[in-house]
Amino acid sequence: MIEFFFDCSSPWTYLAFHNIQPLAAELNVPIRWRPVLVGGIFNSVNPSVYDMRENPVPAKAAYMLKDLQDWSREAGLKIVMPPKVFPVNSVKAMRGCIWLDQQPKPSPGSPSAMVPFATAVFEAYWAREEDISQDAVLADICNGVGINTKAFFDAIGQQAIKDQLKANTEEVIRRGGFGSPTMFVGDDMYFGNDRLGLVRAAVLRAR
Repeated sequence: MIEFFFDCSSPWTYLAFHNIQPLAAELNVPIRWRPVLVGGIFNSVNPSVYDMRENPVPAKAAYMLKDLQDWSREAGLKIVMPPKVFPVNSVKAMRGCIWLDQQPKPSPGSPSAMVPFATAVFEAYWAREEDISQDAVLADICNGVGINTKAFFDAIGQQAIKDQLKANTEEVIRRGGFGSPTMFVGDDMYFGNDRLGLVRAAVLRAR
């Protein structure tokens, strides 16, 4: 199993979310999706992210934008950086991911109902610059992927859903995580889209 801790507010997570699915299918290994709030991670164990945003190194910032476009072109994705709203409050979207991942699957081995929703959230924010913190945007996303909007908004207000998102965030911190995406193969942790080759090696090594 590959555990994938993620927040849709990160462009590098968008890349990894997209790229890990064919990798897992090729290796015939399931993905356990673990929605988190990356802001909670930064606040707890990685506040240096905020310092970097406030005082960026110009040459490094320019290269990071180029690097992002290189990776997105390789993946066949459109990523606009920076969005009009950045950073964005992704809490409602990530609660929605928690709820959808808990829904019964049509058949054993079928994908989680969360995957098309999270994909649509990534696309709305990173390709179309829509503010995914807004209810109207989330309602449009739900309609686009066949999710009942009333059920969605009722669910994300439930305390159990809120608690699970908090628990996932606390768990990844406890296990050594400091951002998104954070992946585990057993106890081995890997951070970032560019570590997927190492994730592949870890799965094969575990066998």
